[in-house]
Amino acid sequence: MEGLQLRQVCASRGHREVLHGLDLAVARGELLVVLGPSGAGKSTLLRVVAGLEPATAGAVVIAGRDVTRLRPGRRNVSMVFQSHALFPHMTVAENIGFGPFVRGESRHEVRERVARAAIAVGCGLLLDRRPDQLSGGERQRVALARALVREPDVFLLDEPLSNLDAELRAETRGELKALHERVGTTMVHVTHDQVEALILGDRIAVMRAGRLEQTGTPQEIWQSPATTFVARFVGSPAMNLLPGEGPLRPPGMAADPERVVGFRPDAVRLSDPAGADCTGTVYRVDVIGEDAHAYLRIGGDTVVARMPTTTRPAVGDTVAVAVRWDDAHFFDARTERRIAA
Repeated sequence: MEGLQLRQVCASRGHREVLHGLDLAVARGELLVVLGPSGAGKSTLLRVVAGLEPATAGAVVIAGRDVTRLRPGRRNVSMVFQSHALFPHMTVAENIGFGPFVRGESRHEVRERVARAAIAVGCGLLLDRRPDQLSGGERQRVALARALVREPDVFLLDEPLSNLDAELRAETRGELKALHERVGTTMVHVTHDQVEALILGDRIAVMRAGRLEQTGTPQEIWQSPATTFVARFVGSPAMNLLPGEGPLRPPGMAADPERVVGFRPDAVRLSDPAGADCTGTVYRVDVIGEDAHAYLRIGGDTVVARMPTTTRPAVGDTVAVAVRWDDAHFFDARTERRIAA
């Protein structure tokens, strides 16, 4: 059974359409990551699923029920926001159990569910503390437990790790992945962080301007980007995308202004002149740990090459450039969609 299905869903704010006929299916128990830049419509998608914003067209189906016209409380979804929004005067246990308590569930049942949720997210020893006695990561665990205690059909996460520092974010990301594996709840996680998406997602849905660009496994998104937008957005540095009539293109390929040639920085080698496709001039070198990213000018185009720092060139060098063309991608310059070689 599908945990969540969006059928031609549209949403508007005033006269501006934010979501444009989205079709998306999330399997029961799947963790889908919705990835895209600011303004892509990611948070609006979650709010429409939760019932916090109306769908102006289409249908939202959760666990086989059409919930499009139901108010949020009747959809059996839980949502975690960027802000933890914990009640400062309540203990952790009271924060987690607030929802079931106001819905009139028995104190005994609330205590049991609070304990289960707290143990699931790793904050079982914090139940007597108040939010001001917790670290950022601990407050995030409490927010997750508060959403989990509802035992929802769909768990919605709106960039819940964005306010954490890098180390804590990486740690919490691993805990979130482990939590999903333990509880098996259908989850939709929104982020603009590609690393987060590639690590967390069973599948990734890439959005731009209220539309889906591509949906697939992390490996599919990385290895077979469906559009030039996905190719640019997923990868750091981004995939090199060059016009098909430029000086750097596969051997035997005629100049073609209607084609875009793409290849990742890892596919670029600074070789000896005998095996080179062309030459370029180094205008910038970034050193990141053991990696170096060399930025080259080739004609009017820019190409990025990734290499070990021990073999990096110097700014101003003229270098021979070769590309591993077996790993190249090709796109239609008009539609920006992937095409065969």
